Amino acid sequence: MQRVLLVLFVAAGIHPRIFAAPPEITFCHYNVRNYVHTMPADETHKYATRAKPAAEINALVAIIKDINPDILGVCEMGTPERFEDFKKRLAEAGLGYVESEYVQAADPDRHLALVSRFPIVARNSQTDVPFEVNGLQEKVRRGFLDVTVEVNPNYQLRLVGVHLKSKLPIPEGEALIRRYEAQKLRAYVEKIMTVDPKVNLVCYGDFNDTKNEPMFSEISGVKATSTYLADLWAKDAFGDRWTHYWKTADEYSRIDYLFVSPALFREVVLNKSRIYRSEANDWAAASDHRAVYTSIVPFNKK
Repeated sequence: MQRVLLVLFVAAGIHPRIFAAPPEITFCHYNVRNYVHTMPADETHKYATRAKPAAEINALVAIIKDINPDILGVCEMGTPERFEDFKKRLAEAGLGYVESEYVQAADPDRHLALVSRFPIVARNSQTDVPFEVNGLQEKVRRGFLDVTVEVNPNYQLRLVGVHLKSKLPIPEGEALIRRYEAQKLRAYVEKIMTVDPKVNLVCYGDFNDTKNEPMFSEISGVKATSTYLADLWAKDAFGDRWTHYWKTADEYSRIDYLFVSPALFREVVLNKSRIYRSEANDWAAASDHRAVYTSIVPFNKK
């Protein structure tokens, strides 16, 4: 009820600072699979991609409504027009997000985006993150989404979202590019935590690699240090931890993660760090990924 009132008053132009924070907030990451217009195969697009069908969109919105996150970070969002369509459908479903962020980086087709029920008080998204591979200049193709939301006057949450290089082969080597992107991300979040050791930070997204690959150690860093990022190791109601089904290889794997800073870890409700799985088991109707989400109990601090 408190969340509903917050949304209504923000929509009416009344600042949410006058309200106490909810006892828990839910953050969710979701790869929404090609929320794009049709992209025919050509010089720009090696593979044709169909526009996301209405049935998939309806299933997607139904899953998001079932989770009912206060903050939702997504990847594989299309053009700004498609993002507007996405937000409109969420509003029509009664989800009532009042703030958003959209990142246009080097990838011309698939983007990072976020919606929030809380005000965004800082925007630091990175659209131009260069690095060098074998003498060639490259860029982190989806950039880094980086916003800070204010849950209440004494509590802020910083969210850094990514979508690392896919497993589709490229001449430079997709695994190598992904590792370089992970190194740039580690340097970025490490700087954030070094400047502010008390930062409530969630680093989330589709990392396109499993836990045993170099990406994971690059992102998490060194245990028992002030800049270590803890993997929340979410699971579904049956104890399964996979987040993605790759039809071509008939392979289930965990490649979507929620990492949190030391300051935030003690506020996470670990038994509510989940991977979506409904009784109808209808996740595949919406995306080839499953949503990953967690609950946070904010301590009043700044």
